[in-house]
Formats: sequence, structure tokens, C-alpha cells
Amino acid sequence: MPKRIFLLSIFHLFLITSAFSQSFNKAGLDSFMNALQRRNLSMGSLAISKNGKIIYSKSIGYSFIKGEEKIPANEKTEYRIGSISKVFTATMIFQLIEEGKLNLDTRLDKYFPDITNAPRITISDLLNHRSGIHDYTEDPHFSEWMGKPRTHQEMLTMISVSKPDFTPGERCSYSSSNFLLLGYIIEKISGQSYSDAVNQRVISKIGLRNTYYGTKIDPLKNESYSYRFINNRWEQKPETDMSIHGGAGSMVSTPGDLTKFIEALFAGKLISKKSLETMTTLKDGYGMGIFPFSFHEKNAFGHSGKIEEFSTNVQYFPKDSLAISFCANCQVFSKDDVVEEVLNIYFDIPHHIPTFQKVVMNAWELEKYLGIYSSSQLGIKVECTKDNDVLKLETRGQLFILEPLGNDKFLNTRYGYFFEFKPSTKELIIKETDNNYYLKKEE
Repeated sequence: MPKRIFLLSIFHLFLITSAFSQSFNKAGLDSFMNALQRRNLSMGSLAISKNGKIIYSKSIGYSFIKGEEKIPANEKTEYRIGSISKVFTATMIFQLIEEGKLNLDTRLDKYFPDITNAPRITISDLLNHRSGIHDYTEDPHFSEWMGKPRTHQEMLTMISVSKPDFTPGERCSYSSSNFLLLGYIIEKISGQSYSDAVNQRVISKIGLRNTYYGTKIDPLKNESYSYRFINNRWEQKPETDMSIHGGAGSMVSTPGDLTKFIEALFAGKLISKKSLETMTTLKDGYGMGIFPFSFHEKNAFGHSGKIEEFSTNVQYFPKDSLAISFCANCQVFSKDDVVEEVLNIYFDIPHHIPTFQKVVMNAWELEKYLGIYSSSQLGIKVECTKDNDVLKLETRGQLFILEPLGNDKFLNTRYGYFFEFKPSTKELIIKETDNNYYLKKEE
């Protein structure tokens, strides 16, 4: 090919690539993320990657707050990613299977015979959350000891003495204990610590620069603390000792690294196509260390994470060659709602991009929300009243003043709660970080 034609072809390709990178609504994404920051609704970082290239990134809020001292978050701010660590663990398990050092039918008693039902629990059961092993994070005293270091033996003893939730293979039920044990098995087979194994098998293999096994948070290293917005201020939350979670939830990363990781996983750079197919085959809605997501007619795979007030999400849309990750270190507007809104904007789904501006509502407009809402399952009852043009909710002696945002949505700024009414179905949804509480209006 003549040099001139070759250069023209390269220039043409550059123009096409540049045009694509501008084809989504970047201004809409900026507007939405800025609105979250302006109203103190979230703090964190977002990354969107297409065909292996970051096409959008945005950080809002702060990674560290102490009095007047604040460190703004940036694209290299590192967040604890909680259960997204399980995808790293599952990836290494499949690598060991490909190396002939393990198989899906290997029984747990080969490594930990003292655990109840160990002879009946397979590696497959652990990956699929079908072991029946009780989740150690549901220990009633977990919040009291989560900040203290625990040895492997202490964690194994806790798991061993816990009564199983069900017979192995009977059904699926999410339990971090499964992946804590898988992380310990990786250490036994490899002869390495989990940290060294994940560095060798994943991080260095695909060049992740801001991903590692976490230790005590150091803001001077651009590591983020987590916060809760309450009483109109950011309140720092206690940190978990990472020795507790191991392969179930002890990794630290950035959205940019997480999109790179999940793209590499689906590109066959970490495990084979056959292993990936096994990993993404669903059983009762669960993959093996990975979960399905759907957005309108589009399908994705990925995982969410929650630790302290950190809340994370990474998804990969194979047909679109698109990866998205959001890492939050505080959220009033939930992480799932942030991701859904970002996808709405990116895929240009017709809707109103929220700006979270305060809406003025007349007293008569509030009438449709008034009444008593309850949930027998949750054991709570909420009374909704108004004082002229101010909507109020009261439950268990606690009063919430609701600030209208439009479209039947309200915000309580002081405590950081979202409220969404559905007058047509007589429902009320109370949103608190990653938890949604559904109540029905009493007749």
C-alpha cells in the first residue's frame, strides 16, 4: 500500500473513532453526575469503556473528609470493592481447574473436613452459592468484630460451628462464606497468600495499576474512606479489617481497572472460552462468581459489592463490547439507580435526566400521597401527612420532612433517604443506600 494511502486510511480510522467517542450524550452524563455532587447524593467515580478504551470517566465528591480538610476524588482514587472480589476469586479457581489442580467436582472435605457437609459440598456448589454454608457476615455480632483482625483458623471455626442453611445442592443462597473458603483453597493449592496469587494470576497479567488486596486505608495513597450523609454532613464510617473477608471481599480497585478486568475476562485473557461459558451458565439465576444483569433488551454480566458504606458495580455487555463500573464511597441516591441512569443516558433511552432540583408543590397536589403505608414482612408502618404544602412521614416516633423532586419522588436531606410514591398501585418505596423497602397503602 502506498504510504499516502496508508496514512489517509489511518486518518480516516481516527476520525471514525473520534466520532464514535463523541456519539453518546457526554453532556447529559456530566449534568447528572454534577447534580449528584451538588445535592450531596453520592460520592465516587465512574468509568465507561468501549472496545477496551475508556470513553468516559468522572469523579464526584471526596475520598477523605476531616473538618475543613477535603481530598477530592479523581479517576485514580482507590475504593474497597467488596464482593466484586468474588469475580477475581472465581477467575483464579477456573485457572487452577485449567491447570489440572482442581475440578468442579472436587469435594470440600479434601481441604476443610471439619465443615459440616464438607464431603457433600463441591467446588461447583461453592461457586454457585449452593453449599448451604451459613454466611459469616450474618453473624448477629458481626458489626462488633468486623474491625478486628481474624486468623484463617478463627474464621474457619466460626463457619464450622454454624448450622447449615440447607442441604448442599438443594438451592441457591448467597453466602460470602463460599468465597472465603475458595480463597483459602487457592492459597493451599498455590502455596501463596491470596494477595500474591491475585497479583500473579490477574493483576500483573493484564496490567491493572490500581488494584490490590486491601489493608488499612491510607488517604495519602489516594485510598478512599467511606461516609454516610446524615444531619447534613458527611460522617466517616469505621473500616473493616480486611483479614476477615479474604477472597470474598478484600480487594481494592478503581472503576477504570474494573472495566479493564472484566473486558480481559470476556476477551479470554484470563481463562479459556470454555471456562467462561461455564462461569456464565446460570443456575437459579446465579453464575459461578458472576451474575446476570439486564437493561431493557440488553444483557450483561458482572457483580456488585458492598462493604462499610462503599458500594460498587461492574457490568460488561458482550454484544456492545461495553463495560461500565461505578465505585461509590457514600450514597444517598443508590449505586444501582446511578448505574441505571448512566445506562439510560448512554444508550439514549428517552427519559428525563434528573437534576434533583427542588420542586414546588401545592397542598392539593400532595393529597394523593396521604395515608398509612405498611409492610407485614418488614413489620413497619408509616403515616404520611401534610402541613400545608409540606409532606411528612412518621414511623416509630421518627419524623421525616420530604422535599419534592418531581415525578412522585421525594428526598429527606437530613437523613439521606429517597422516597418514591406509586399512586396508581398505592405503593411507597423507601430507598436507603442499597436497600429498597416496599410498603402498601392501607385501605
